[in-house]
Amino acid sequence: MRERRLLLIIGGGIAAYKCLELIRRARERGFSVRTVMTKAAQAFVTPLSVSAISNERVLTELFDVDEEREIGHIRLSREADLIVVAPATADLMAKMAGGHADDLATAVLLATDKPVLIAPAMNPRMWQHAATQRNAATLEADGIHFIGPNAGEMAERNEAGPGRMAEPHEILAAIERLWGDEIANHIGATQPLAGRHVLITAGPTHEPIDPVRYIANRSSGKQGYALAAAARALGARVTLISGPTGLPIPHGVFVSHVESAREMLATVEAALPADVGIFTAAVADWRVADASNQKIKKDAKHATPTLSLVENPDILKTVGQAKAGRRPPLVVGFAAETDNVLENAKKKRKSKGADWIVANDVSPATGIMGGDRNAVHIVSAEGVESWPDMDKGDVARQLMDRVAAWLAENTGEA
Repeated sequence: MRERRLLLIIGGGIAAYKCLELIRRARERGFSVRTVMTKAAQAFVTPLSVSAISNERVLTELFDVDEEREIGHIRLSREADLIVVAPATADLMAKMAGGHADDLATAVLLATDKPVLIAPAMNPRMWQHAATQRNAATLEADGIHFIGPNAGEMAERNEAGPGRMAEPHEILAAIERLWGDEIANHIGATQPLAGRHVLITAGPTHEPIDPVRYIANRSSGKQGYALAAAARALGARVTLISGPTGLPIPHGVFVSHVESAREMLATVEAALPADVGIFTAAVADWRVADASNQKIKKDAKHATPTLSLVENPDILKTVGQAKAGRRPPLVVGFAAETDNVLENAKKKRKSKGADWIVANDVSPATGIMGGDRNAVHIVSAEGVESWPDMDKGDVARQLMDRVAAWLAENTGEA
C-alpha cells in the first residue's frame, strides 16, 4: 500500500501545541503529514517546530509565488487522502460554514474533494453560542466529520465546560476510522433515519469531592454507545454525550466527553434541537456542595470529613418538559431499578415528561449493571412491552428500529 497522506490545517488556538504530538504519532503510523498553518496559529506554535516534527515544509501563505508554483492550493487540497483541522476555532468553523477562502487554509478547504475531519477548540461559551452551533450543524450537514470537543478546564482562569480540543490519540483514532471510507460523506437516502438528528447520553458522571476523589456509579456506558452505533447504521446524524467510559467511539458518531452532571446538561442543551433524545446516562443525583480544591488528608490531625450534598440538575426532566422547538418529538429515558421495576418506571415516565422509559432490573442478582446483556421493558402511554434477555447490541438495534418506525409514523419522512 502507498503511504497515506494527511494534510493538517492548524488553527489559531492555544490547543495548537497538541498538534506536535499528533504529527509525531501520525508519522509513527506511517502517514505522511503536510501542514498548513493560519496566521493566528503561528502565534502559538512556530512553523519551524512543526516543520521539524513533520519533516515537511510548512505552508502559510495563499499569495506566495514560490509555494503556488511548486504546490498550488488546488493540487494541495486534492493530493491529500484526508484533511484534518485542529484546532478548529470558532472563527475557522464560521469561515468554513460560510464558504470563505481568504487565506491558504480556507482556500484549501473550499477546493478539496476529500474527507475533512475537524477538532473544535474554543471557550465553552463560544462553543455553546447559537452561531457556533448553527455553523457546526451546517458543517455536519455538508459532510464534515467531527471529533470532540471534550469538556474540562480551559486555558482561561476559572473556565470549564465543553470546548477542549480532543486529545491527539482521539484524533488519530478518528483519522484511522475514516481511512478508506469511500461513503463517509454520503448517507444513503434509503436509510430510515437519514436526515434525522439523534441525541444520546451515555455512561456515568463523576462528581468531584476533591482533585483525586469523586462520586460515581457502576454504569459502563455500553448500552448508550451501542445505541449510537445502531442509530448511525440507520443513517442518523448522531451526537453522543458521554461521561467517563474508556469505550471506543462508534464510527461516524459525533462525541462530546463530559465529567459532571452540570457539564452533561450544558452539552445536551447546546446539541439541541434533535429529532429524538435518548438518555441512557446514569447521571449522579447529587454532588458535593463544596468540593475541595486540595486533596482531603487522612491523618490524626484531620477529622473524618462530612460531605454536604446538593441535588444535581435532572437532564431527562429538563429536556422532557422543555418548550416546543427545544423538546425532541421523541424523548426516551432509561430507568435502572433494583425493585418495583415497572411501577417505578411508570412513575418516572410521567414525572420526567418522557414518551418512553426503557426500564431494567439492575439488582445484584441480575448481574446486568456494567455487563454485556440487558433485559428491558419499554414503558409508554400505550402500555408495557417486555423484551427477553439479549445482547446490548441487539437491544440497541431493536430499539432504534422502533424509534425509526415511530418517527416515520408521527413526524413524516425526513
